Amino acid sequence: MSTTHQELLADIATAYYLDNTSKVEIAKEHGISRFQVARYLDEARREGVVDITIHRPAHTQIDAAALAAVLGVEGVDIAREPAGRSAREAVAVQAAATLDSLARKGCTIGVSWSRTLSLMTTHLGQLPTCDVVQLAGDLRFGNDAGSGQLIHQLGTAAGGRTWPLPAPLIVESAQLASSLRRLPEISEAQAKADHLDIAMVAIGTWTSGRSTVWARVSEEERASIAAAGAVAEISGRLLTETGEHVDAGLDGRVIAVTIDQLRAATTTVAIAYGLDNLPGVLAALRGGFIQRLVIDGDLAAALAEHAGLDAA
Repeated sequence: MSTTHQELLADIATAYYLDNTSKVEIAKEHGISRFQVARYLDEARREGVVDITIHRPAHTQIDAAALAAVLGVEGVDIAREPAGRSAREAVAVQAAATLDSLARKGCTIGVSWSRTLSLMTTHLGQLPTCDVVQLAGDLRFGNDAGSGQLIHQLGTAAGGRTWPLPAPLIVESAQLASSLRRLPEISEAQAKADHLDIAMVAIGTWTSGRSTVWARVSEEERASIAAAGAVAEISGRLLTETGEHVDAGLDGRVIAVTIDQLRAATTTVAIAYGLDNLPGVLAALRGGFIQRLVIDGDLAAALAEHAGLDAA
């Protein structure tokens, strides 16, 4: 290949790849057809005049199976985030796909409330016929319809019987919570949670904006909970950094699934997203009751780094 021809290839490649000049414009400038431009571009790549390097985001290089193995869970599902989709929506879409892959006819599905799990139900297709149990009382934000809509949508997708939990997640006193738990519709739902095939829960780190419960307790209570060592919250239940369940004065006021019930579930699926949720996810994993994790790419990369797992 002559120097003149090589320079021609370099000029055309520069115009196309670096200057964003169209093939039609390049053809006019050099007095050739746009088909010749295309052939020259192919030749430039083949001859090494053009060297294209693609740098993928770190999380797309993570081996999900290897990450699951090092974290000690049965599976890790990493949500992809197409343009225009938030991390929350991406995780909600993946959670719907994960639930669809796990659901079997006749099984019992339990679901806690979170904004991401609520969004998950809008991405579900028709599931095999299953019973659905609400695992946590209602906790609404702004115009959100709350857990009532979540359980209705999931129940419609599953087509089986539903066990709603018609109570707030947190009430003012342990005495009131105890009275509510004695109501048949609540006690039956909580008893049904003893026999879960699939439990869908959200992990929240105990901090502002990352726990649905944080905003519903006083500043004094937050300080007391932090002093007790709580770093994570799942359906109103608190975990320490080492994954141990801690009461911290909140348990008695919470109407929700217990950690022991989650341990008894055949498969507990936990969802989370965002780098700032890393402490909460690590605490839940150390607790040993999570079998499946649904997370976004950033959190997957952080977990892989924490575990010393090299990208593929």
